[in-house]
Amino acid sequence: MTDSRPLVEPVSGEPAAVADVGRERALVVADYHAGIEAGLRYERGVELDSHAEVRRARIRSLLDRTDPDRLVVLGDLGHQIGNPKGDEEGELAAFAEMVTDRVPVTLVRGNHDGGIEEQLAPEFGDRFVVTDGAGVRLGDVGFVHGHRWPKREVLEADIVCSAHEHPAVRLEDSVGGGRKERAWLRGPLRPEPFADHLGLDVGGRGPSDRRAKPADTAELDWKSPELVVFPAFNDRSGGTWVNVDGQGFLSPFLPDALRSADAYLLDGTRLGAYDSL
Repeated sequence: MTDSRPLVEPVSGEPAAVADVGRERALVVADYHAGIEAGLRYERGVELDSHAEVRRARIRSLLDRTDPDRLVVLGDLGHQIGNPKGDEEGELAAFAEMVTDRVPVTLVRGNHDGGIEEQLAPEFGDRFVVTDGAGVRLGDVGFVHGHRWPKREVLEADIVCSAHEHPAVRLEDSVGGGRKERAWLRGPLRPEPFADHLGLDVGGRGPSDRRAKPADTAELDWKSPELVVFPAFNDRSGGTWVNVDGQGFLSPFLPDALRSADAYLLDGTRLGAYDSL
C-alpha cells in the first residue's frame, strides 16, 4: 500500500511543519529571529521584555510533539543583518545547545544569518550545518529562505519550502474590526521565471528571456512542485499582509512564480485564494 502522506504537513495550530526528507523526518520552522527584542529597541526604540526562553520552550514542545530526526530552520534564525552580539548571541548559543543535544540542525541561510556559521559551527560541528543562501534539497523536498533565487537542485524537488515573507492576513469582522493572523501560502510553482533566470529549457520550452545566461544542460527537470511559504515562527517579526493593497512580496521570484495560491490559518482553516481575500 502506497504511503499517501504529504511530504510537508503543517503542525496544527503552530507556525511549523513536519517534512519527510529521505530517510529522515524533519521539523521545519522559519524566521525565528533570535534577539529580536534587542533589535527593536535599537531600530525603533520599542522596549519589550525578551521572549528568548518562550521561543526555546515552544521549540522544545514541538520537538516533543513531533519527535523528528532533524530540525530545519528556513532562514533568519538570528535577527541582526551582521554578526550577532549581545542578547542575540546569547540566545543563539542557548538555542543551538538545547536543540543539538536532541537533534542535528540544518539552517538554510537567510539574509539575517550573517556570522552565525562562524559563531556556532565550530562548537557544534556537523550537529549544526549552515547551507548556501540558494537553498538545499533534502530527499524530495527543496528548502530556500527566499531572499535569493533557489538553486537548480531545489527547483527539481517535488515540493519547495520557502520563507522570508512572514505571510499574514488581515481579517475583519461584521462591524469593521480587524486583526492580523499569520498564514501559510500553498500553490503550484510556475517554471518560466526560474527557467529565465537559469537560462534553461523546461520540458522542451526554452526560456522566454533570450538574454539569460547560456544553459549548462538542455533542460530543467521540472516536477511541477508545490510551493509552501511558511509563516514566521516569531510572532513579533511583522510580515507581508498578503490581502492588503500596497503590500508587495519580498522574494525575487514572487509573485510571478506563484500566480495562484491558497492561504491557510495556523489552525488549518482554508481561506481561499490569497489575492481575493
